[in-house]
Parts: sequence; structure tokens; C-alpha cells
Amino acid sequence: MFASPHEDEHSRGDPSELVDGTTHGSPARGRGSSTLNPGNRFEPIRLHVLGEYRDEQLLEHPEGVQIKTQAFHDRSRTIINRVADSPDIPFDWSVNPYRGCEHGCIYCYARPGHEYLGMSCGLDFESKIMAKMDAPAMLRKELAHRKWTGEPITMSGVTDCYQPLEAKLRITRGCLAVMAECRQPVSIITKSKLVLRDLDLLSELATHNAVSVGISITSLRNDIAMAMEPRASSPANRLKAIGELSRAGVPVMVMVAPVVPGLTDPEMPAILEAAAEAGAKSAGWVMLRLPYQIKALFLEWLQREFPERAERVESRIREMRGGNLYDAQFGTRMRGEGHHAEAIATMFKTYRKRFGLDQPIPPLSSSAFIKPNLDGQLGLFD
Repeated sequence: MFASPHEDEHSRGDPSELVDGTTHGSPARGRGSSTLNPGNRFEPIRLHVLGEYRDEQLLEHPEGVQIKTQAFHDRSRTIINRVADSPDIPFDWSVNPYRGCEHGCIYCYARPGHEYLGMSCGLDFESKIMAKMDAPAMLRKELAHRKWTGEPITMSGVTDCYQPLEAKLRITRGCLAVMAECRQPVSIITKSKLVLRDLDLLSELATHNAVSVGISITSLRNDIAMAMEPRASSPANRLKAIGELSRAGVPVMVMVAPVVPGLTDPEMPAILEAAAEAGAKSAGWVMLRLPYQIKALFLEWLQREFPERAERVESRIREMRGGNLYDAQFGTRMRGEGHHAEAIATMFKTYRKRFGLDQPIPPLSSSAFIKPNLDGQLGLFD
């Protein structure tokens, strides 16, 4: 079996176990999980695809097959989420327009969340997206609540609010339009140039010191970025987004996240330099995290895409996780431990200062926040 419902986060995650739950014999083009749809850890039943069938499919489709993205209406009843109290998370409230993400980043820590929906953290996570179509209307209602005072919101705390599907559905833009109307402070984190589409709303929020944007860059190499984040914007386009946001007066930072030890960590100085030249004002970083079944997905991907580096990368990960592939302890899960983790932290601190990225972006202001009007009537003091 792949993973029992009681598996803890320290399990090894052997890639050979990924046969259970596999649904496609041929590789899925442009998908991080390729052929893999591991069984849901909460479900006792697994689909086992026979090796003969997989071989037949590979012969029939040697270049891979196209897996279409499906969008489903997520009927959540609330949209502003209270973030669990954690010393590792620097925000209290989040809005997530989507569950699942087309970007298909193989390392994404949000993948296990799809298992709560009865789906897989593999191809299902990348191709079956739950879209909160009612998010703008719910947001307007919740911002009007008598207890809401305009506390800063992060969008998104989980999956990317500017994934490719957003170009068609425009849910994120709808939410931002409500925020701009109410001058609701919001911080955005994305790895997509699509954020530039909403520069008008972001610029309006910036006049009230009510917005900041973080652009995530894991690598400047196209081959690594395309393999690891197959449907995200190219590194060059992410740097372009930093530049255009900065010139428009929107505070922007670069997130070197996640750092994959033995694969992307040597690029950290170059990423920080390029981001600073583009116009970033601050920087942050996060170490690779592999909770639950992401371990096996990641190791299989590593053997498939970078076999010559696989052993070294796995060794480095284990070195900074006490011999395991993941440690969920607060204080270390975002940074790791040991000599190599300390070296990466020192390198980040040194080059962040060298390139002038060591000053934090000023905190967002709620002073201009105004509640939305739900009934169309003017308030007593409007």
C-alpha cells in the first residue's frame, strides 16, 4: 500500500510505492506528477495499474498524453480564513480562491490538502481544481461584518491565486476589486506574471499603503524551472513582473522559495542579485518541505528529471532533517538544521545585505479601510 491513514510525516516515502494509485501509463505532458496519482492516504482502496498496461501505453504514446484541467465549483461558505497560530507564519488571515493548482510544482506543500477532498495529491491536485466562484461576493459580505476592522489579508496562503485558470475565471481579480473598493490591505504571493493584469487595482491599493507582492523564484535556469514548476511563469517573466510592479509603486519582494538543497541552493546569490536589479525591495527564503506523500512524489520526480543529482539531493535533505525527509517541528520546518542548513542561511543573509534587500517592506496599513455597503443605502456618517 502507498500510505496508510496513520502514516506520520517522518516516513520514508519510497518512490517504488507510487505504482499503487497510478492512473496513466504514459507521461502527462506539462505536469509535475507525470504519470503519478498516488492513492489517497485516507482511503483503504488503491488502483493498481499493471506494468504490462503501462508498457503498452508508453509504446502507444511515447511523447506523453495531454491531461486537461477540470474546474469544479467549490461551495465553501466562507472565504476569509483564520490562520493557525504558528511562529513560522507571518500573517493571521488568508483568502484562497482555489484549491489545487495548475502550476504543478512537484514540491508543493499544499498537495496533501486534495486528499481531504477524496482526490489524489498527484495529477488530481494539478488537473482537478476547486474554484471558489462566489469568493468576491463572500468577501464583500465578510468585510462588511461588524467585527472586521481591516486586518491585513494574505492571498493566497496555500495555492497560487494567479494560476493559469485565473486568466479565464478572474476570481482573484474579483476579490481584488472588492479590496480596492474597501481599501482592504492585502499581501500577494505568486510565481505568475498574470499578476500584472491587475496592476490597476494593485496601484490603487498602493496609494493607501495597502498592498505588497511577493514573487517566488526558485531557479533562474529554465530547464530546472520548467521541470519543477511546469506551468508557472518563466524566471525571466517573474523578474519582469518584479520590475513592472516596482515601477508602478507597488512594494515587491522576492521569495527564494523553496530552496532545494543540492539542486537550487547555489543559485541563491544570482537570484537575489537579479531580483534587486529588477526592483525588489526585500527578500525571504524557505527550505524545501516534504510533508506526507510529497516525499515519494518528489523523489520519483528527482530520479526522473535529475538522476545524476538525485542521491546528493536526498542526502542533503536528510542531513538537515535529522535523517528523515521532513521534520514538522515549528522553528525548523521552514529552515532545516545542521551544517548545510546553516550555510544556506548565512549565504542568504550575506547576499541579501550585499544587494540591498535586507530592509523589510513596511507593514500594511488598515487606516484607510472602509466597510463595503451591502444594501446600497448611505450610512449615517457617509
